[in-house]
Amino acid sequence: MPKRLTKRDRANGAVIPRNVLPPAEAVATLKKYTGPKFDQTVNIVMHLGVDPAMADQALRGSISLPKGIGKAKRVVAFCASDVAPEALAQGAVKAGADELVAEIEKGWMDFDVAVASPDMMRIVSKLGKVLGPKGLMPSPKAGTVTTNIPQAVKEYAAGKVEYRTDKGGNIHAVIGKMSFPDADLVVNLEYFVSAIEKVRPSTAKGQYVKKIVVSGSMTPGVQVKFTSVAEAV
Repeated sequence: MPKRLTKRDRANGAVIPRNVLPPAEAVATLKKYTGPKFDQTVNIVMHLGVDPAMADQALRGSISLPKGIGKAKRVVAFCASDVAPEALAQGAVKAGADELVAEIEKGWMDFDVAVASPDMMRIVSKLGKVLGPKGLMPSPKAGTVTTNIPQAVKEYAAGKVEYRTDKGGNIHAVIGKMSFPDADLVVNLEYFVSAIEKVRPSTAKGQYVKKIVVSGSMTPGVQVKFTSVAEAV
């Protein structure tokens, strides 16, 4: 049997636009949807003309959005003892070396992001089977392996966004909360899209940004119009 439409489904069905909308109109339309009472997360999905099976087209990185994402992240820092106090001062929930590795090996996982200095990767590698499957293993490509641990902690604690292409060539990320002013969501949306355009692989041929959709965590999506400044032919 087909799914029975709820009152919310019917109301939102009347709002869904038939056309692809510019960023400002897309955000305004998104806010017209009937949603739950809690403050929804606003997500973006970009479908890219890349082949993730090729190493140089499997995009991964991180972006600090101008208006933040409305959510603080719990960060741990693998670093030397002389750096740990500053990492904690910048917002790390825990910072250290062997003792932090041992704690995680025993089952403590109360964090969202792990950053590490390059010299710490020798001991952090012991946690590969624990952190890897959860997407928490520090990586140079993601910006979580860095020589400037305090700055990394500060950025990720404030909600720095990580991204990576999935098997279908899509990138998913958070760009804010539904309670954000429209203008702030538009700024974050345009900044994120521009940042992804800047990391276009040189080997990617044809249309790079194929489709962009924004949505709330429990609302339909809105397709966003975007004109690339450097589309290949």
